[in-house]
Amino acid sequence: MIQMIYMGIFMQKFLEKFKRKPLLFLLPSASVLLLLFLLFFHSQQDADQAFSKYTSELFRQEISGNTITLHYTLKNPEKYGIENAPISYGQCTTDPELVRSSVDAERTRLRSYNRTSLSKDNRLTYDVLNDYLNSAYDLSPYTLYDEPLAPLTGTQSQLPVILSEYRFYEISDIENYLQLLTKTPEYFRSILNFEHTKSESGLFMASYTADSIIKECRDFVHLKESNYLYSSFVERLDELASTKNSGLTEKQRKAYTRQNSAYIKKYIFPSYEQLISGLSELRNSGKNNNGLCYLPNGRTYYEYLVRSETGSSRSIAELQNLTNAQILSDLTVMQRVLTDDSSSGSSSVTSDIFSSQGTLLSESDPEKILSTLSNKITKDFPPYPQIHTQIKYVQKSMEEYLSPAFYMIPAIDNTSENVIYINKGHITDNLSLFTTFAHEGYPGHLYQNVYYASLHPNPIRCVLNYGGYTEGWATYSEMMSYYFSTLTKEQATIFQRNSSVILGLYALADMGIHYDGWKLADAAAFFHTYGITDDATIEDIYDLIIADPANYLKYYIGYLEFLELKKDAVDKWKDNFTQMRFHKAVLDVGPASFDVIRAYLF
Repeated sequence: MIQMIYMGIFMQKFLEKFKRKPLLFLLPSASVLLLLFLLFFHSQQDADQAFSKYTSELFRQEISGNTITLHYTLKNPEKYGIENAPISYGQCTTDPELVRSSVDAERTRLRSYNRTSLSKDNRLTYDVLNDYLNSAYDLSPYTLYDEPLAPLTGTQSQLPVILSEYRFYEISDIENYLQLLTKTPEYFRSILNFEHTKSESGLFMASYTADSIIKECRDFVHLKESNYLYSSFVERLDELASTKNSGLTEKQRKAYTRQNSAYIKKYIFPSYEQLISGLSELRNSGKNNNGLCYLPNGRTYYEYLVRSETGSSRSIAELQNLTNAQILSDLTVMQRVLTDDSSSGSSSVTSDIFSSQGTLLSESDPEKILSTLSNKITKDFPPYPQIHTQIKYVQKSMEEYLSPAFYMIPAIDNTSENVIYINKGHITDNLSLFTTFAHEGYPGHLYQNVYYASLHPNPIRCVLNYGGYTEGWATYSEMMSYYFSTLTKEQATIFQRNSSVILGLYALADMGIHYDGWKLADAAAFFHTYGITDDATIEDIYDLIIADPANYLKYYIGYLEFLELKKDAVDKWKDNFTQMRFHKAVLDVGPASFDVIRAYLF
């Protein structure tokens, strides 16, 4: 305040010296305006500091309760004020009221801050966090409707991969990892306790879903010494030993390797056997083998789930209309291309559709494909930091139980090291490989994560899960990649639109099964109308949708919402629209609901 007063006096003397009478007349009001501005500036500064302190505390709280989350989020937690965090997987909560009151308390804390007093960046963080907490609050009464175990995406599938990629930056990481293995039985008991509570509430999974998970667990245990948790541990030790000043001796490496082997046998395999036994006991306790709408308040739960998973605020009916319109558009474009091709007399596009997709693209080397994609995006996507990417492959014996590909999100303070896993069991041709690397790599997950991290966002943003944004962006990237390939424009159009149609059909099936009450026969009739007649394939799709509601919608509805945003951008920005401007705008906002993104774009 003293500095502000002296600044006003100095200005007054300066003006008097030069005899500028009109300015002297205005000076009192100018001083008041300056004083008000500086008071506002300091008030905003205080508000921003308080809000940043709050989000930092929330960030530390959220990631400290789970060793996996902490280690995967931060390479150097001590720089964020986190030290001596307990070693734990966390626990499955079975009390909806506890979840609801916890979320509501956090909303109250957030709303104690005056949003209008915050900077633009902090207002964005406020809006995203508020949106996230509102969604969590809506879902909280349905805590027991959630499912930690599901084919492809459940804990039993993902935990081994997560453990195998647990990086050893220093010796203490090895010791924390080994200690974490000892906590696995306790964690799996909490999952089984959750499943027992679901069963008592009439919410246990379908019997055939339980059978699928039991088989997966048995196959995992039967791997024995060939399990990748053995080999990956040795590889991570070797990687640490090769770094400068690691301090890891040969004697320690051998001792840690023996300890890891003993712990896998003592803690990991018995945990999976415990899961097998528990699920076998509960197998026939489920009351519903069909969609969520057959459960009490199931349709309402599905509405909230879809909103949370996709980030879209549209009603189910609106999403169905949007999906049907896109499918019609895709089929119309495909028909036009095929008609034009037939009229030309060449029929090259038509013949390519019925040939192996592997013959369409000659390149099969992952490194070269990634390099090609990274070069292709420079024109229409903002620049990103230089990084290193490692390609790994899913162990053959586990190919059946894992996704076709997945990107391991790096720590926010170590984004230069990235890993993409490829599942050869699900990717059988070069075109699929190319588009998969676009989805997982450039300009998909890897690019989006690395670019966003380079903006140094508020750390709390990095722990909020917006699957509709992340998977929608990756699907949008995958669709664009057909036109980055060596395919002709006509070929690219046919294959891209066909891929979009298939995803759209899965999305309609998801909504039909869980909201409209389709049973297997209804789903089969639906797919038959689109020429998909293999009943075994349809049953597999049906089972996956039953086990993991709204999972397909993250990809497809997220993708459609990006297309809708682009249409709005073209309409509003007119001649100022460019691909680069649009991509930078949505990437700069970062993972959020599409209502929030739209508010900050337009």
